[in-house]
Amino acid sequence: MAKNSKPNEPLVTHIFTADPSAHVFEGKLYIYPSHDLDHDGPSNDNGDQYAMEDYHVLSMDDVNAPCADHGEALHLRDIPWASKQLWAPDAAYKNNTYYLFFPARDKEGIFRIGVATSPNPAGPFTPEENYIPGSFSIDPAVLVDDDKAYVYFGGLWGGQLEKWQTGTFNPDAEGPAPTAPALGPRVAELSDDMLTFKSEPQEISIVDENGNPILASDEDRRYFEGPWVHKYNGLYYLSYSTGTTHKIVYAVSENPQGPFVFKGTILTPVIGWTTHHSIVQFKDKWYLFYHDCSLSDGVNHKRSVKYTELKYNEDGTIQTIDPYGEK
Repeated sequence: MAKNSKPNEPLVTHIFTADPSAHVFEGKLYIYPSHDLDHDGPSNDNGDQYAMEDYHVLSMDDVNAPCADHGEALHLRDIPWASKQLWAPDAAYKNNTYYLFFPARDKEGIFRIGVATSPNPAGPFTPEENYIPGSFSIDPAVLVDDDKAYVYFGGLWGGQLEKWQTGTFNPDAEGPAPTAPALGPRVAELSDDMLTFKSEPQEISIVDENGNPILASDEDRRYFEGPWVHKYNGLYYLSYSTGTTHKIVYAVSENPQGPFVFKGTILTPVIGWTTHHSIVQFKDKWYLFYHDCSLSDGVNHKRSVKYTELKYNEDGTIQTIDPYGEK
């Protein structure tokens, strides 16, 4: 019997989970995490320690209810184009179908984004034969906005985003100079069947209150990985990880494709190197799902998904959360 879920505690402890994408489907909370493997392989900036091979779908009838693990929803062996590393996924519902969007390395070792489908939010999911044409990098996050759907993606270092600055993959490319604008995540509108891009992905601009681009040297505010977009009071909120400074921060726009104006910090650093999140409304409250390495005493590739309530101020700004503050 699974124990009841509690804020700021691991949702499950029988496996290591990370990168939670939370959604409300069929009146329940469904969480789509990556599944960390317990291994002793190399750890490096290329991300070799994150050797994930499959996805499990989690669900809760309510935030305080037990968290169910629905078992293996998709495995690397079933994806024809992929070679390794099923990293952070997301899910979406449209056309009476559930879609699982996921990154993986192709046979050449380049990260691409794939899609799998299911009639059930818990899967199992059946992958498409090939990755999305024109896709690259990692961390897909999908926003279904009325009759349109957008996918946001991109991550530096292991996510290879800096190697795509010319539009084609350059294995020797480096990031922009410290005084140049930081690289932004990419956004593409999805086709009606959710399986391809309607047009070429565009870079999102993240600017300060004066309209100046956030610079590459501004590691407290610049984009690193893990984009998520949600709507609140008619505005679009882009939240993401800063990577090296280990924060989840956010920016706001009236347009789902930006530019986004930087606003502040949502989550202060967690135990472990990575931080990755999602934001979802369930009933009358908002929640932040995130991960840390508390269950493994700080081992970076043995992470655990958690959640906590997220609160807005009257002006629409988000209150900063200390994951180790109030219990």
